[in-house]
Amino acid sequence: MPELDLKIIAEKINDSVPSTHKLFEADDFDGLVELAKTQAEQGAAYIDVNIGPRDSDLMTELVTAIQEVVPLPLCIDSPDIDIQKAGLTAYKPEKAGGAMPLINSISELRMEFVELAEIQPARFLVLCTESSVDGKLKPNETGEEILAAGLRICAALKKRWEYITNDHLFLDPGMGPLGADMNGITNTTIDGVKLIHGSEELKGCHMSVGLSNFSVQLPSRTAGGDLVKTPLESAFLTITNPLGMDHIIGSTKKKYKFLDENHPALKTVKDILELEGFDRLTRIQEFYS
Repeated sequence: MPELDLKIIAEKINDSVPSTHKLFEADDFDGLVELAKTQAEQGAAYIDVNIGPRDSDLMTELVTAIQEVVPLPLCIDSPDIDIQKAGLTAYKPEKAGGAMPLINSISELRMEFVELAEIQPARFLVLCTESSVDGKLKPNETGEEILAAGLRICAALKKRWEYITNDHLFLDPGMGPLGADMNGITNTTIDGVKLIHGSEELKGCHMSVGLSNFSVQLPSRTAGGDLVKTPLESAFLTITNPLGMDHIIGSTKKKYKFLDENHPALKTVKDILELEGFDRLTRIQEFYS
């Protein structure tokens, strides 16, 4: 089997991860920096840094400290523009081999993030899961809506900043939990991936999803003791990596790989894509029972 053409944006320095939340709550700064170092050693391409709803000064301190020990670009992850500004101001490209930081993320409800590149040139993760309709959030429900949102945001970024090419843009079509997907969210995501991949205007863009969201709420192992989450995530990548899904926000510990057509996890995901309603949940339960 061929190898996945995949780079990992390491997910663990995120306040929503229970073990990392404990580090934040305990003010274990050294533990957070060590976590960045460990993920780098495990093959990360980027280190995601999300401090949750904390003071922006912490982002400044954490970015500075991580860059002292990790020579990788950082993904500044926050919906708070002041935290973003703090991270980008602290970030030193020369500490990452000249690589730009990655802003996670801009959406049509956060178009003020376009101006963050005034602090320094950056790459952008473009969230395509929502649209702005009369200033209000509208979740995108089709692949066509995902593509349209991505096109609008990317066009705005390229219009504002001359340096931005498609290589600076990472489109996120969204990711829902397979174990609760009665309404075809996974189908919509894959439809969006296909349309982004086929768009001439977006040729050369990257794609990324929060892959751990795909297997959240599922057991770690089957009744027979086999892994559940990594094979299902690998099944998703087997389908989408050839369509341009070249990055994920995910775990550096997991061994993602292309699956054979007869692999139970790949057959399960493909079956679910053809089913509707409760039958989808029944099929995933069959996989791990």
